[in-house]
Amino acid sequence: MARPVTVVTGGSRGIGAATCLRLAADGHDVVIGYVRDGDAAEAVAEGVRKDGARCAVVRVDTSVEAEVEGLFDAAERELGAVTGLVNNAAVTGPFGRLADAGTADLRRVVEVNLLGTLLCSRRAARLMAARGSGAIVNVSSAAATLGSPGEYVHYAATKAAVDALTVGLAKELGPDGVRVNAVAPGVIDTEIHATMGDPGRAERVGHTTPLGRAGRPEEIAAAIAWLLSPEASYTTGTVLRVSGGR
Repeated sequence: MARPVTVVTGGSRGIGAATCLRLAADGHDVVIGYVRDGDAAEAVAEGVRKDGARCAVVRVDTSVEAEVEGLFDAAERELGAVTGLVNNAAVTGPFGRLADAGTADLRRVVEVNLLGTLLCSRRAARLMAARGSGAIVNVSSAAATLGSPGEYVHYAATKAAVDALTVGLAKELGPDGVRVNAVAPGVIDTEIHATMGDPGRAERVGHTTPLGRAGRPEEIAAAIAWLLSPEASYTTGTVLRVSGGR
């Protein structure tokens, strides 16, 4: 049987990197989309190839239509028909209250987290529906229902939109044999917290969950891998919360 070919956006770090490695171990060939750190993306690609998987590395800003089209063109040219998509690329913007947020930061969060997910999903839908099969997994956030007041309500709002997209697109593509689901992580121990200006956030907030700790990227990757797998063949339109009970 042909190996699945899965595109992972934001695949150079954190949840995206863990997902690429997990999918390679599960028998996928992987396309790693990244926007800035080419060295990190190549390091992930090396790990993917060590598991015997083929890998392509493509620089892409998912908020730019032409670059998204180039990502999928490269995927199909280098590895073959795309069977899966993980919409993981996202940004939070600076940590703080909405009243203090700059318009450019708000616009970037919406363009990457929502428009980028829409653009990637649209291209995947065109490819997969024509072939009668495929799976899309969106990386949402528990923030979509918690709201994240005082932290990043703008980010939470875009993730709530991703949840709506997941439900609607699943209904739209189900008759075409394409499944669409999402994973909603809680606080996960990645560098995203330092990037937004609060490096100790994962440990601090993790202690407030019923499980008493932050999650690990590998735990989210496991959920994503399951949703892409044949074991989840009757699962679509689902937002799977992996948040330590929060």
